[in-house]
Order: sequence, then C-alpha cells, then structure tokens
Amino acid sequence: MRLPTRAATPPLAGGLKLPEEHLRIIEQSHQRCLALGVSRIERPDIAPVNAAQLATVRQRNRRLHAHAAPVMEMLHEQIVRSQSMVVLTDASGIVIHSIGDDDFLARASKVALQPGAVWSEPAKGTNAIGTALMEEAPTLVHADEHYLHAHHFLTCSAAPMLDPRGQLLGVLDVSGDHRSYHPHTMALVKMSARMIENAWLAEDSRHLLRLHFHGRAEFIGTLMEGILAVTADGRIVGANRGALEQLKLSGASLRQHTLASLLGSGVGALVDHFRSSLAPPLQLHAPGGALLHAVARFNAPEGHALRMPAAPALALPAADAALARLCTGDARIDTLVQQLRRVAGQGVPLLIEGETGTGKDLLAQAVHADFSRGALVVLRCASATSESLALSPAQAPGSTLLLDDVDALAPPLQAQLLALLQDGAPGAALLCTTRHPLRDAVAQGRFRDDLFHRLAGLTVTLPPLRERSDLPALVRRLLDQLAPGRALQLAPEVRVLLAGHGWPGNVRQLHNVLRTAILMAGSDHVISREHLPEDFAAESPLPAATASIQRLHDLEVDAIRRAVASAGGNIADAARRLGVSRNTVYRKLRGKA
Repeated sequence: MRLPTRAATPPLAGGLKLPEEHLRIIEQSHQRCLALGVSRIERPDIAPVNAAQLATVRQRNRRLHAHAAPVMEMLHEQIVRSQSMVVLTDASGIVIHSIGDDDFLARASKVALQPGAVWSEPAKGTNAIGTALMEEAPTLVHADEHYLHAHHFLTCSAAPMLDPRGQLLGVLDVSGDHRSYHPHTMALVKMSARMIENAWLAEDSRHLLRLHFHGRAEFIGTLMEGILAVTADGRIVGANRGALEQLKLSGASLRQHTLASLLGSGVGALVDHFRSSLAPPLQLHAPGGALLHAVARFNAPEGHALRMPAAPALALPAADAALARLCTGDARIDTLVQQLRRVAGQGVPLLIEGETGTGKDLLAQAVHADFSRGALVVLRCASATSESLALSPAQAPGSTLLLDDVDALAPPLQAQLLALLQDGAPGAALLCTTRHPLRDAVAQGRFRDDLFHRLAGLTVTLPPLRERSDLPALVRRLLDQLAPGRALQLAPEVRVLLAGHGWPGNVRQLHNVLRTAILMAGSDHVISREHLPEDFAAESPLPAATASIQRLHDLEVDAIRRAVASAGGNIADAARRLGVSRNTVYRKLRGKA
C-alpha cells in the first residue's frame, strides 16, 4: 500500500537538498506507522507516563542523566533563542529531561516534550527520537515529514547514544519550530551525543587501560579520536564511535580481537613505551594497514599504587567489575546493581531474594569480589549445625559472611545467630540469600522478626528468567563463556525454543542447556535443535518433522507477539529481548518472511 501523497516539505534553510538515504528512512518510517495503524489526523495522545513510572524511568537512567545534563546545558547555549528545546530520552523514547526557550515551551507542551512524554514511533509516529531509536542512527525529521499532522510545525534532530558494548542508552534531540531549522543543529547534536558516550566509556574503563588514537596525531584528545578500553590481558571490552569508524569494524567484531591481534602491540609494550609521561604518541597499524597515532592512559583505583610491569600484564583491579558483568540489558537487574553499589561495603546487611537458579550466589560473590578484601565464608543454612554456625562468624572478621538459604535455618539456630550478630562477630559484610520472601516466613511464624530486621538492611529480588528482557544477550554471554573463541550461533528454531520456554530452573537451567548443547555440537558452529538436551526439547516441543515451514514461521510470529505484549507494546524493547532488528519484528508481524 502506498502512503497518501504528502504536501511539499517546507524548504530547509539555504535550500539544502536532502540525501536519498534520508528520504528512504522517512519513507520506511511512514510505512511502519501505516502498518501499526497510527492515525495521521487524530489528536495525538500527549499524556505522559504516570508519576510512579516516570520516577522508575529516571531512577533507572540516573547515570545517563548525570552525564547528559551538563552537555545539554552547553548544547542549549549554542541554540539559545532559536525557539528550540533540548530533549533527553531513555532507550524506549520516554523523555527524562528537557530544557528550552521560554517562548517555545508553551507551544512545545502541546506536543509533550516534557519529562514523561513517550516519543516512540508507535506512540507518536515518524519523529526524530522514535525513528532514531528504530534506525540506531542520527535522524532529522523536518516539518511534514512527521507522520502526525499535529507535529508538522516541528523540525527535530536526534542522535542515539550507545554504551561501550553497543547497547542503546537513549536519544539526545533538539526540537524546534520548523522555520528555525539550521543545518548546524544536527552536527551539534551528534557531537554532544559523542561527548556523553565518551564520558560513559571513560567512567566504565576508569581502572582499565585506554588507548586514544587517530590517523592524525593532532586529533588525539578531540571528539574525533578513537578510544579502546583494554583489560590487563589485552582483551578489548569497549570502544567509542570514533574507534569503530576509524577501524571500520562493528562493536561485536572489535570485541573478538585482542589488542595484539588488532594493532600488533600487546599491553606490556604500551606500558613500556608510556612509562614516561613525556613519551610521544606510538605509531600502530590498523587491520587495513592505515597508520594510527596512539596514546595509552591508565589510572589505578584510589588507594592502590599503579604497577608498571615490563611483562605484558597490567595488574590493575577494576572497581565494580564483577557486578558490571552481571548487567546484560535487563532494567531490573541494572537497577538492582545500582542499589547494591550504593550500599555495599558500608556495613549494611544485604538480603538477596529470588527463585532457585536466578543467580543469588553469583550476585553475592560479585558483591564480595567488588567490595571486600577478605575471604568469603559461606554457611549453607539448610544443613547448618550449632557448631558450624558458631564457627562461621569466627572465621569472617574483615571478610564476608554469606548465609545461604537463610530461611531454611532451624528456629533454635535462628536464636543463636541473632545472639552472634548482636555480639558483633561478623566483620566487614553480611550477605544472606533466600528462595522465598523472608517477610512471608516472618508472617507465617517460621522466622524470627527481630532476626529478619537484623538481616534485611537492603533487600533486593532477582527476577526469574522468564520475566527478564535480556535473554538474547544472556545467551550470547554464556555461549562466549562456555565456548570462548568459537563464536557459536543458534539456529532460528533454537532461538524460538529459548524465547518461548518457561525456564523453571532459571539461569542455572539455561547454563546447563547451553553447556550440553555446546558439547553435543562438537565442531559445528551452529547449535541446532538436535544438539539440545532431550528433556529440554520435550518441555519445548516444536512441530513434528512432517510439519511445514509455515508452522515454524507461526511459532516465530507467536514468540514475537508475546515479546511485544511483554514489553507493553514497545517494539524496540521487544526487538532487543528477541535479539533481532526492529525491522524484522515489523516484517514478521505484517506476515512477510
């Protein structure tokens, strides 16, 4: 179906002609809006998310807001009195923060550029924010290129922001009256987005080696430079846009390299060269042979001396490294980790709740690894005795005491534990895990309320795997951990099975399924259904061998529809959960192969 003919777009300042790629992006966006049934003429829904939802979104994106706010102020200074607003959204298109000209605010409120407004394509049609999220690329939407007639008075320039691992953080946008359009606006937005991305990368890699480089030495230290974050053993764990552009590699391809395989130089050689702060830039060669000028920078954590070994091993401990590895894109996990970072190491008892297999022990070990210098002493409460309970706190001074399945502790031992804790026996940290909400056990009379209040300084709950939005990323990480260097892939039918499974055993079950599949795959590079454990295949049946390919297509569409429903209709979020592109989601929902 063709779209209705649009009125001529008001000409841009200076009579600039829009490139064909821009026209293609706008046309594709309009086709998506048509497929979604978005009305062009009805009054748009300008209601923001409710106060509780906005508070959750802002809490989840506190770090993004902290990095973006000062950059937004500088950007606004560059466009002041242009009847425009600077807008920051999260990865789903919800406005987190906006600033702008007073004389534009009244009119802008009609199109909801205030915090809490939703600017995804399904909510607002073709617009710079929503379309930039779909394309994951800087996007200009001018005047009647907006799908909704109510937005034709706007001109909007937006740039998405990615973290060092390529995950979408949000969008930075400048929206204003279409008569105020200036070709420099998009350039300013893109530069500002890079500043935010680089600040994020600098914070993530503050205790790693960072390699700053460019083909021209004078560009080192500017927004055009490339930056790589490198571990002590030479693995590349992060990169900015400048690095990807100069090396002509995707983020995923880049992270398959070590520093030595990419640029022909190991960590030790860099340490030796830059032992002196007066050392000149080092000349390195990119994979295509291009000459690069590079400077290495590294900082030790507070209280640690920087070690500069001649051997290629830079032993710098990375703060929050263990907790950071648990974040693969699920918002609840990210929020939980942020909460733990604020209180861990401060003497606050931590209670970790969650179903069997959700990773409670792994989370406790990560907290210990990041915030304790002593040993981890573990007491399995289900099999604890009076003697083992008395011994555990005695072993823990200056270390971490982990009480595993604390809800299973027998009533007499609960009294003994309370007395030990009141005597101040444990040292630096006290962690507890439980499969069932401990407050319920208190209400049922199975657990002492005074002990509960002693243990639950901060309570966090790990979500079950069936409720997490990061299954594709989690699968990718487990495959890389279980089969390093093999770059294993999943067959389409296996992706459907994993996405549609209920996962009663949670992450532990996923780990075991993938480990078995990897062993069964042997030297194959693609894991197919025949490689999966038989009991798992029985729990997740596909059509019989005689079933048609159309049935597999139906399963894929069903999985996509369930993912979209689970994501509250957010196509971008559903696509990330499934590990596919947004265009794939739209195509499948429209019934195309």
